[in-house]
Amino acid sequence: MNKRSFLKSLAFLGISSSFSLKSQAKDFGIHSIDFEADDLWDQIRAGYKLKPDYINLENGYYCFLPQETLEKYIEHLREVNYQGSHYMRTVQWENKAKSAAMLAELVGASPEEIIITRNTTESLDLIIAGYPWQEGDEAIMSNQDYGSMLNMFELASRRHGMKPVKIDIPMHPENDEEVVAAYEEAITPNTKLMMVPHIVNITGHILPIQKICDMAHSHGVEVMVDGAHAVGHFAFNMNDLHCDYYGSSLHKWLSVPLGAGLLYVKNGKAPKIRPLLAPYQLDQETILNLNHTGTHAVSTDLAVINAIEFQNKMGAKRKEERLRYIQKYWSDQVRGLPNVVINTPIDPQRSCAIANVGIESMKPADLAKRLLDEYQIFTVAIDGAGVKGCRISPNVYTSEADMDAFVIALKELSGNA
Repeated sequence: MNKRSFLKSLAFLGISSSFSLKSQAKDFGIHSIDFEADDLWDQIRAGYKLKPDYINLENGYYCFLPQETLEKYIEHLREVNYQGSHYMRTVQWENKAKSAAMLAELVGASPEEIIITRNTTESLDLIIAGYPWQEGDEAIMSNQDYGSMLNMFELASRRHGMKPVKIDIPMHPENDEEVVAAYEEAITPNTKLMMVPHIVNITGHILPIQKICDMAHSHGVEVMVDGAHAVGHFAFNMNDLHCDYYGSSLHKWLSVPLGAGLLYVKNGKAPKIRPLLAPYQLDQETILNLNHTGTHAVSTDLAVINAIEFQNKMGAKRKEERLRYIQKYWSDQVRGLPNVVINTPIDPQRSCAIANVGIESMKPADLAKRLLDEYQIFTVAIDGAGVKGCRISPNVYTSEADMDAFVIALKELSGNA
């Protein structure tokens, strides 16, 4: 909606036309960020509306929006509501294609290889459910993979008679080859597909995807990557990964409103995947054959562009460096302390914002509860797949002072004060 239309709509609602866009920004707490300033991260922190009740170190589930993106999203909601069915029957698909094309550019893929879904789970479910399984086929995955994805493979097993094969990812590998070998040892003549996390959701361990894909392809095995926490988190190029399929959630580190995900299918591979839901046009030879979403929240599609614009102004590499810095800032202070266990590799290139820490003498659920009750620090407990601790996922708005408070809490709870 342009300024004139926006003010006209406000007048219709009985709001004074003297209401300016400048005052709107002030009222909503939006401020202009100088992305070249020395105090950039302080400015970015001021660009988020932070709940004062606790320090939020659980951005891994959902990274809420900076105010700039949030207000643009609200504008989209108003505009779509203003146009109604006219929007849905005219420019809906054109605008979604523009968002998908911008996503493709962000991750280094071609527009023909990317569709917008609702989340990672939906993206990967489309591949697992639509894969041309035959009875006796095998798929390799890890015990550290996301539970919903493991359940989807179990469902495929019940439906098609395929066999899920689970491995354990080395927690603290000496080198890439150790990780690659863990997957290679599980391959048999019946292996058709391998699911690999780009970054392990419960520990923050970043895997050597290209090496795993090259190894798998040498055995005739395709690779589907769970990149739920990767897009908007650290820089990568899809073509460099050499994977066949890739899914991610945009409401995490890219800070898109809830309800947006990404599915990548390498050119030429879409026809072999059977659509889970019948598309408007059957038997398309492109990835659009998998992308029937029905009537959905198109305002979220539009906000994808705004989130990418915010990310680009910050700079993907600069953001990655900040996220890695803030994680190393706290984890290096407690790694090696008695009674403290870090479940994330020490090599800085094997992790970024996410890390996992536990106290040997305390259950993860108790640790999470005490952090919140006694120190007003919000995290999530992880207790399974060989990982016992709390996942710690700060964001770009997180300050050193926030992490200092967390380090003090860990030291006191572990007996290292």
